[in-house]
Amino acid sequence: MSHDKLLLGKTTDYPQRYAPETLFPIARSEGRAAVGIAGALPFCGVDVWTHYEVSWLDAQGKPRVAIAEIVVPADSPSLVESKSMKLYFNSLNFERFDSATAFLACVTRDLTAAAGAPVQVTLLPHEAGDGTLVRLPGECLDELPLACDAFEVDPGFLRADPQRVISETLHSHLLRSRCPVTHQPDWASVLVEYEGPALDRTGLLAYLVSYRNHADFHEQCVERIFMDVMQRCAPLQLTVYARYTRRGGLDINPWRSTRETLPYRLRLARQ
Repeated sequence: MSHDKLLLGKTTDYPQRYAPETLFPIARSEGRAAVGIAGALPFCGVDVWTHYEVSWLDAQGKPRVAIAEIVVPADSPSLVESKSMKLYFNSLNFERFDSATAFLACVTRDLTAAAGAPVQVTLLPHEAGDGTLVRLPGECLDELPLACDAFEVDPGFLRADPQRVISETLHSHLLRSRCPVTHQPDWASVLVEYEGPALDRTGLLAYLVSYRNHADFHEQCVERIFMDVMQRCAPLQLTVYARYTRRGGLDINPWRSTRETLPYRLRLARQ
């Protein structure tokens, strides 16, 4: 994938007026080809963005602020590059709208055009946003003893016992990958919920730790995890959900699942 045209990692002037052209779509197809996804998707899913720095002007020029929850379907042709999303929202800071509904309609239209599929946008007032911190469900893997020296993705760590078919939820806060453009670290907590042959927990933790030097976008990391677990361990049902820490006021939280469900809204301590 060529990153020459991306705004990410470059010095950029922040637009002072409405600039939908700053939104930069990135085709999902290339990243998916790298993990063997072609044709029909083997999962359902969404990318849930939370934007904590949303502001515009009302009809009298008074600033309004809100938190935006942005849900992009995983079957959209494109994801939206994160810095371009930030620049787009900042371009609305001095734009007047007759109502929050008018602002919401504008944003929904522009993000839908960029993603190539219907995007859902919800505005949450700061005082009413989901501010309660929660824990990920299931058992945490992070205190398992583990000797680590593999920091490039290695699906060979993934193992399962076909003699034990179980249903369980596991999670880890040790996921770290790198932005493929700026090479800065991205930090996340990741949940793996499955039904099928029992996963080797130490192997799963070693596999997640092996992302530590891997360069990829958030969405592509989660899809790689999903595909590797499916191919190596053959679960009957599988959900992978990552909650990334925010950067520039934005967090991105990809959800991929064999079930046609939507992720539950939650906020972790690092978010």
